[in-house]
Amino acid sequence: MTESLLGFAVLLGLILLRVPIAFAMAAVGGFGFALMRGWEPAWALTGQIAFDTGLSYSLSVIPLFIFMGNVLAMSGVAHGLFAGADRLFGRMRGGLAMATVFSCGGFSAVCGSSLATAATMSKVAMPSMRRFGYDDRLATGSIAAGGTLGILIPPSVILIIYGLLTETNIAKLFIAGILPGLLGVLLYLVAVRIAVAINPALAPDEAGKEPMSRADVIGVICVLGLFLFIMVGIYGGFFTPTEAAGMGAGASILIALALRSMSIADFFQAFVDAARTTAMIFVIIIGAELFTNFINFAGLPDALAVVVSDWELSPGVVIAAIIVIYLLLGCVLESLSMVLLTVPVFYPLMYELDFANEMLLDPENALIWFAVVVVVATEISLITPPVGMNVFVLKGVLRDVPLSTIFKGVLPFWIADIFRLTFIILVPGLSLWLVTAM
Repeated sequence: MTESLLGFAVLLGLILLRVPIAFAMAAVGGFGFALMRGWEPAWALTGQIAFDTGLSYSLSVIPLFIFMGNVLAMSGVAHGLFAGADRLFGRMRGGLAMATVFSCGGFSAVCGSSLATAATMSKVAMPSMRRFGYDDRLATGSIAAGGTLGILIPPSVILIIYGLLTETNIAKLFIAGILPGLLGVLLYLVAVRIAVAINPALAPDEAGKEPMSRADVIGVICVLGLFLFIMVGIYGGFFTPTEAAGMGAGASILIALALRSMSIADFFQAFVDAARTTAMIFVIIIGAELFTNFINFAGLPDALAVVVSDWELSPGVVIAAIIVIYLLLGCVLESLSMVLLTVPVFYPLMYELDFANEMLLDPENALIWFAVVVVVATEISLITPPVGMNVFVLKGVLRDVPLSTIFKGVLPFWIADIFRLTFIILVPGLSLWLVTAM
């Protein structure tokens, strides 16, 4: 256990020195494994992990869903979603901010990426909110927070990686994320209403409705249709989640061609962006696998299980401790790295301590519920200072808005997320009802 804790300390030190997380994890994991087993096994392990990751059929779902989201982002369907949501919420105070949250939830349902959702919706929603006199705090906060919905509402890249790490059924993980994701949208809408009620200066009395063109209506139909196509295909048994990624990518190309809103250059850019993002994710996965092998060989998961057993800690106390760790790690790590770094440690702990029996849950369902808890905690980290990856993405797009303004804007949504996480922990049925029904 001492070696593992020392490894974590060195890893955090490298991160604070601005070493990229992927290379920091690979260096600590590889060097630590070499010190414990020898350099020859360490080099063999590194090569095997890189080879297996690059040729993994299961991981092919990641570039396909990313490409699907890129095509949809460039084809203009996000404009249709925003216009439709604006019509839905009408002229109520804060209506455009609520429309932003709603359209972020809808777009993320077919995009699967929080960062892509935040970047896309900032270009769609921000000009309208500024035109109608919205305060930058509420405008940027609703976009940054709304973008976090992309890692829970299926198809979610984070849930896919969790499923691959733990060998959990990805289809069940997808459906478990639906109700907590919808609850997140609802609570964000409530957060907007409360924020403008406390401080009316955040939003004007009436925000004129965005006109909805025929192309906007078609965009809404396409997004909803694509989401249903993927979900019905998976749960109807027509194709697996991996095959669903390919079907979704193909369908997104057909949508873009039908809308005639993308040029050949746009298609090429979608391919390039998907390749870059995939390469980044795969490098992080390889680094995380090396670090995971090191801490597992050093015995950290087993040592934690012994500590929890000796101290006779209740499941509630352990879950609370895990949540605190996630919130602290969210200050220095982005979501993907955090999941890859922690799940291999916490998942065996949940499994070995028989949490399912103590929580009166089926063992598989207990681990699916834990996945939802992990992802929601990771969502919160995306808007938690001082890192808050969604905030920094938004800052990169909106260079004239100070970081402090965006962080102030996400505060009501951060509070709503804490409430949602508490509710999910106390009421596991929220995550598992659809799973058991299916």
